[in-house]
Amino acid sequence: MILTPATAEQWLQRYGDAWERADPSAAAQLFTEDCQYFEKPFSPPACGRDGVLRYWSAVPEGQTDVSFRFRLLAVQVNTVIAHWSASFTRRASGSRVALDGVFVLEFDERGLCRTLREWWHREERPPPATD
Repeated sequence: MILTPATAEQWLQRYGDAWERADPSAAAQLFTEDCQYFEKPFSPPACGRDGVLRYWSAVPEGQTDVSFRFRLLAVQVNTVIAHWSASFTRRASGSRVALDGVFVLEFDERGLCRTLREWWHREERPPPATD
């Protein structure tokens, strides 16, 4: 499979859909069996599809009302760079969280992600006060 802007956008859309639907299995299926998923640059990666599944399994427990958007910045050979943003409500506190980040994604010949590296920032607002 040749990686094109269209196939990169399809992958990113499927990633966002999995997050919005709180579907860890759908998220994990986007990755190779031996992938590395770096949520933070200096933390050890989630390794393999099972590692991604474990990582994403906490998402439905902690987040609701998820919204994900992205803008493709570059596609070159097997690498994609994308700007993304997301927002969600924390189930435990009701706080609204906004994330803004960048992905660097490397893909295999089947269109599965072999390496995900992300850098992001968070803004968190407490829930509105009630009377």
